[in-house]
Amino acid sequence: MPEMPEVQGLVGHLAERAVGRTITRTAVGAIAALKTFDPPVTALTGAVITGASRRGKFIVLDCGAELHLVFHLAKAGWLRWYDELPGTLIKPGKSPIALRVALDDGSGFDLTEAGTKKSLAVYVVRDPQDVPGIARLGPDPLDPTFTRDALAALLAGRRTQIKGLLRDQGLIAGIGNAYSDEILHAARMSPYAPAANLGEADVDRLYEAMQTTLREAIAEAAGKPPADLKDAKRRGMRVHARRGEACPVCGDTIRSVFFADRSLEYCPTCQTGGKPLADRRLSRLLK
Repeated sequence: MPEMPEVQGLVGHLAERAVGRTITRTAVGAIAALKTFDPPVTALTGAVITGASRRGKFIVLDCGAELHLVFHLAKAGWLRWYDELPGTLIKPGKSPIALRVALDDGSGFDLTEAGTKKSLAVYVVRDPQDVPGIARLGPDPLDPTFTRDALAALLAGRRTQIKGLLRDQGLIAGIGNAYSDEILHAARMSPYAPAANLGEADVDRLYEAMQTTLREAIAEAAGKPPADLKDAKRRGMRVHARRGEACPVCGDTIRSVFFADRSLEYCPTCQTGGKPLADRRLSRLLK
């Protein structure tokens, strides 16, 4: 799933290439992806893109003050940019393209989604806050107001495991499965640690790891075209999706815990006192 750094990279690309351009045509390839009907998607035709920004993992393209194209790429979505947009006809339900946006200089982009489980979402709204997912977002961890003390206040009294808390968009916006693994590894913290049990030194390490990990990933993504962002993300991962490899810090073997639709990766030596975490899926198979 694209997370904050990749989404910010896409926003940077759109700010450079799409802002100032006029939308000449849109084509919806996946009706289920379009979550709004008023304003209609046809309202975008003729609109000038005046801004590009990120809200959590949502991308917002401003078309003036009262018209916005908002999209969330979900788990398997992506933005494919073209300097020369193909002229092929999009047949709804027959391709991975959910939405095509054509611009007045011949360029444009497709929003695509792989696989059979479709979650990519597109909204045309008068105010980004009209998008339910944006209205529910917690603070952005890189906002200047999100201080170490703000994080401590958010953690206080919560019995939630820290991995789940970092992924909860209603508490902290923009962090997903991959970067929560990376942050917890940098903080030398078990993903199962209850948030309320973290001491002052733990909060210090977690805050520093969050800031450093996200800022470094955003810097790595900056200036890259969309086609290069996924590989840049993979190269930057120290533990996520690296099961069986050596931890770059201590050399121990990186391990995974599997869930129904995802996994987490961690280093036992760095994060759990050398003890492997229980893999509930494997435990069920052994019964």
